[in-house]
Amino acid sequence: MTPADATGLASELAELAADRALLGRTSTAERVAAILRGRITEGLFRPGVRLSEERIGGALGVSRNTLRESFRLLTHERLLVHRLNRGTFVRVLDVADIQDIYRARRLVECAAVRGLGAPPYVLDDVRAAVETGERAAARADWQELGTANIRFHQAVAGLAGSVRVDDMMRGVLAELRLAFHVMADPRRFYEPYLSRNRQILDALDAGDAEGAERMLGFYLEDSRRQLVEAYPAEPESAAR
Repeated sequence: MTPADATGLASELAELAADRALLGRTSTAERVAAILRGRITEGLFRPGVRLSEERIGGALGVSRNTLRESFRLLTHERLLVHRLNRGTFVRVLDVADIQDIYRARRLVECAAVRGLGAPPYVLDDVRAAVETGERAAARADWQELGTANIRFHQAVAGLAGSVRVDDMMRGVLAELRLAFHVMADPRRFYEPYLSRNRQILDALDAGDAEGAERMLGFYLEDSRRQLVEAYPAEPESAAR
């Protein structure tokens, strides 16, 4: 392990330790999995990284059995992969995964907008994500902009008002974040869509769900094509 890797690991574990309070007195594998899923979505754990049971369990203050069960849950969600005699790694996606993720996103996100009733719409979460993204771009914080973009799409799916859709999209969007991690220039993949997020919000604000859905459909197709064209044919990772 290089000094830079050690520094990065220490930072990651410190952030996880801050999540310990979220577990409260009812520490469960599901809650641990939710924390790790959220941290993957935020970009804390990158594709190919081996997850240390001892260090992560210590940071969160949970037993090894609880942590292993949370790993199993996230493996089922296709976020982690277990390698015999090697450990558990954050999964690396391939192009087929990306195509399937966008297929699911189009079905869910566009349907959520299409299913809106009469305006006005409750857009608090959508608006918060757009504004967070704009502030991150002003600071040139491209990782935070990526997280804000993920939250924007989670909020769009949330317009469906379905707990099941929300749960499904959390997993789908966490997977998507793994794809963006292997790209050399994250700014290139996030910044151009920030203004489009604002345009979709403005259309919804104006009560134009049909226009917002149309813009969202073009947006997702452009994003899918851009990512697939630039994605490495063989992303380098120990988890492959």
